[in-house]
Amino acid sequence: MIFKKLTYILFLAALLASCSATQQKLVAEPAVDAVAQTKLSEDQQNEFEYLFIEGLKQKKLGNIQQAVSIFSRCLEIDPNSSVAMYEMASIHYANKDLTSASLLLEKAISINSENKWYKLLLAEIYRQRQQYQEAADIYTQLSNDEPDNLEYLYYNASLLAMAEQYKAAIDAYNRLEQKTGLNEQISVAKQQIYLAWEKPDEAFEEINRLIESDPEETQYYGLLAELYQQVGDEQNAIKNFNRILEIDPENGFVHFSLANYYIEQGDMNKAFEHIKEAFGNEELDAETKMQYYMLQTSGTENSDWSPDQINELLDILKQTHPDDNRLYTLYAEHLMRQNKIDEARNYLKQYLETDKDNFIIWQQLLFMDNDLMDFESLYGNSAQAIELFPNQAVLYALHAVAALQLEKYDEVLKTLEEGEGYVLDNQSLKVQFELYKAEAYYKLNQVEKAFKAFDEVIKLNPDNYMAMNNYAYYLSIRGEQLEKAERMSGRVVQANPDNPTYLDTYAWVLFKRENYQLAKFYIESAINNGGENNGVLLEHYGDILYKLGETDKALENWKKAKALGEGTEVLEQKIKESRFIESLVP
Repeated sequence: MIFKKLTYILFLAALLASCSATQQKLVAEPAVDAVAQTKLSEDQQNEFEYLFIEGLKQKKLGNIQQAVSIFSRCLEIDPNSSVAMYEMASIHYANKDLTSASLLLEKAISINSENKWYKLLLAEIYRQRQQYQEAADIYTQLSNDEPDNLEYLYYNASLLAMAEQYKAAIDAYNRLEQKTGLNEQISVAKQQIYLAWEKPDEAFEEINRLIESDPEETQYYGLLAELYQQVGDEQNAIKNFNRILEIDPENGFVHFSLANYYIEQGDMNKAFEHIKEAFGNEELDAETKMQYYMLQTSGTENSDWSPDQINELLDILKQTHPDDNRLYTLYAEHLMRQNKIDEARNYLKQYLETDKDNFIIWQQLLFMDNDLMDFESLYGNSAQAIELFPNQAVLYALHAVAALQLEKYDEVLKTLEEGEGYVLDNQSLKVQFELYKAEAYYKLNQVEKAFKAFDEVIKLNPDNYMAMNNYAYYLSIRGEQLEKAERMSGRVVQANPDNPTYLDTYAWVLFKRENYQLAKFYIESAINNGGENNGVLLEHYGDILYKLGETDKALENWKKAKALGEGTEVLEQKIKESRFIESLVP
């Protein structure tokens, strides 16, 4: 519930503020041995000290393997060095090897039981391994050593609760409360323990103590209402929610709680009315409303509200927070979920009018341009984005795509050259850059460079079917390396047996290899899989039929291709002379 989420955040901030320096030390301060554990010669001592300092240096520089090797050598010199064990354990912990880390720390503590940093790291490892009792025991020791450290006492109490040691946890929270005074967050923690312990009367007593301390504090009535809900007393739950509105009629938070109440009751109409009240409350901050909105829309199957209701909530947000530009992104996401990409894109454009420095929004906008095949827009927007974020390789790739589609082939190569230095180790982008280069080089009739780039794409990604398909097609229409073309195209079709473009390429490679019967089988498969309105496929079909002696059918398909406005430069002549003519365009 909202009340609990908010109060826990405040609790940790207030309770741990005085201990923030300690928390930083846990991360930054190296462990130091209290006493020498092993009698070392002077040479051994000097070597150990030199290696240990070098190990710390390599660890700080991020050379982890070197650091491990050096600390291992330290332990060979002094097998009882707790400080070397701690450093090795911290490396294992960072690498998520919690077993090795805990074994080293347990041994380090057995050698040097006074070092609290060893214990703090081991307690955290125990917590992550769900060894809550063991972690709680460590904090008991730490708290006994430093009775005024509230952080140790708090963690001891919360870990005991996780270990289901309810009485011990309550006792620990009571000791904490003696030091802090009556505290809302401690009372809530105790209330939850009492509920888990099946002691609801004590849980109510904790919240009533808070109400008695401040009868006008509305949050306490919210806690009480939620507690009544948990025990199934709906009448008293709604009574206390309404008590909040009596004390503070403008309280926006309570409407979220009331909405949850009515959702549990199955009354979705009343629930939505309260959500609208919360969204329309001008005293309630936009952040809280947007968090609720995002929780409701993170997965459409999990939302309590229909798309129309969600749109209504957005409109209310727009009325109450008209200057918050995040609304544009919320509208865009809502429309994207309905596949209204063009409308969503308009909202992202409005967002960028108010904040041009958001790279994520630029990237989303460019992907939308690409999805809509609006290459003019993609071309202009990607150029703008590159000016703002010149070190983002993906922007150069998107600009190259637009330039390719607009037949600006020289610019494709120039753009890719400018962006290449930013690709670094991004394998996927390397493949895209090489593929776009290959296409541009081919269109510029720099065939050798094009085929070299295609070879590089396939080397980087042997399963790049688009590259193999295009490469095979270009080889086939040039009549070059037809065996290689057939091998590549056959592999593409095997992996994508229903793709009409890939089937057409394979049919055309087979045609060029004079395997007309098999070519006919694959071109008909292409047509039957969605290629019936593709003029290029129909012209190829006509060519294959002609070679098989089916002149009338060939002429019929050439005419269909012409009617669709697609085809080679010799299509008209084929129809006029009723015969196959080789295209002169490679």
